[in-house]
Amino acid sequence: MTKGEKQAMANGEKRNFIRLDSLHLLDYLIIDQEGRQTTYSMGRTLDVSENGLKLETTHPIAQGDTLLITVGLEDDLVDLTGEIKHCEEASNRYITGIEFSDISNEGKRIFKKYTEAFIRHFG
Repeated sequence: MTKGEKQAMANGEKRNFIRLDSLHLLDYLIIDQEGRQTTYSMGRTLDVSENGLKLETTHPIAQGDTLLITVGLEDDLVDLTGEIKHCEEASNRYITGIEFSDISNEGKRIFKKYTEAFIRHFG
């Protein structure tokens, strides 16, 4: 921990740590193939690329379902839509591959920042 981080914690400033955790945790809403909203939950980001991400969840998500994911970095938030490409069980958890679609230019900008920060901290 750097001197600045220690000082920030001593002053009650925890924002940097909360934001770093938010790189790892995402909330999502599942929309099934019939268009019904089914489950709202959180998952842990395992890997990111410019077109999608790998998410660890506590329950399976069906291939072909859609996820609505909120991604945030600092004060920028963007809602992304992604299709489930695969979901595999691993140690009582599920590893889900998501490919994004229809990302706005602003969404691409924010997600690129998110991807760079994630790789810098976890890659």
